[in-house]
Amino acid sequence: MFTSALYLAAFGCLIISFYKNKRKTMTALKKGVKAFLNVFPAFAGVLALVGLTLTLLTPDMISLVIGSGTGFLGMFITSIVGSITLIPGFVAFPLAASLLEKGAGTVQIAVFISTLMMVGFVTMPLETKYFGKKETILRNILSYIFSFIVAMIIGVIAG
Repeated sequence: MFTSALYLAAFGCLIISFYKNKRKTMTALKKGVKAFLNVFPAFAGVLALVGLTLTLLTPDMISLVIGSGTGFLGMFITSIVGSITLIPGFVAFPLAASLLEKGAGTVQIAVFISTLMMVGFVTMPLETKYFGKKETILRNILSYIFSFIVAMIIGVIAG
């Protein structure tokens, strides 16, 4: 229901924008479609990879590697995967929900999501270019440590 309300609000704003300035609205729509088409191949690839992975991994395998019984080792595994993976949030959260349904541990998934969002191993060269090597390394190390702290807090609250 909430999603429908958001779509309705967006469509309403589009109509208002079109009424106020038809040319700018059409230009914005064209840019939006172009941006979507540029992102779509990578997005479709990530979705296909996630779908294939979830299809191939059985709940027993997931529980064995990153289940709640794996403790720190499972947290470490998911932290490494999260740190080196570049997945947008709108894909990561449904992936996390699917992994939880298949037997992954809450704390392990919390570390995965935290490192995925905060630690940027893949983006380090770009970040270093703008912020410097020392700042980039410090930010990534602190983010990595903080991911474990967040996971522990989530584990206490949810567990």
